[in-house]
Amino acid sequence: MTGSELAIEVNDLGVRFRRNRRGRRSFKDLFADSSRRSKPGEFWALRDVSFAVKPGESIGVVGRNGQGKSTLLKLVAGVLIQDEGRVAVNGGVAPLIEITGGFVGDLTVRENVKLTSGLHGMPRAEVARRFDGIIQFAELEESVDTPYKHLSNGMKVRLAFSVVSQLEEPILLVDEVLAVGDKAFREKCYKRIDELLADGRTLFFVSHSERDLRRFCTRGLYLDKGRLAMDAPIDEVLDRYNQDYNG
Repeated sequence: MTGSELAIEVNDLGVRFRRNRRGRRSFKDLFADSSRRSKPGEFWALRDVSFAVKPGESIGVVGRNGQGKSTLLKLVAGVLIQDEGRVAVNGGVAPLIEITGGFVGDLTVRENVKLTSGLHGMPRAEVARRFDGIIQFAELEESVDTPYKHLSNGMKVRLAFSVVSQLEEPILLVDEVLAVGDKAFREKCYKRIDELLADGRTLFFVSHSERDLRRFCTRGLYLDKGRLAMDAPIDEVLDRYNQDYNG
């Protein structure tokens, strides 16, 4: 399968961070230093990571905290820039990465739905057509004119998931946010993800929930110390991960 026929293609990917308050290196640093060697105070969050994802695959990313899972997701989403290697994404992405991403605290729920949907490329007429469904799915009918900053974390997650799951992008990126919220709403989210997968969407899913990974994913990527330790069927990856850290 050629690169143009893949949903996601990652080759020799590497990204560095600083171990200080400045966090990620500046754009000046990126242009000033192309060396593969780490400077004092830097570390490789990901290094030499390569894999390919076919359209319609369901990929679960496994690993302990701090092993590069969320960094990888943000690189695929295009919100981080790698230091080396290549990330190619063929098709738009629907990112459910950070619950506050794209939402404005002082705007109401109504205004945020229109703004965020538009930022993701949904035409204004389509936003209007889907608006009531988005609000109903999020169970925010009584809060539609409430400023976003006054919502609880659970309400913010419901709104974010509801908006992103309405996008018609072929690739869905999900990072742990389903761990927030009550059981009844999580089941609604699970059902919606099942519908999206049945529709042929590609899923790239970061989670610590073995139950969710086994439910949605057929293949797993196991990250350890920023490197790809295993790429195999999800059951085999989870068995290896459990053996490494629970055995």
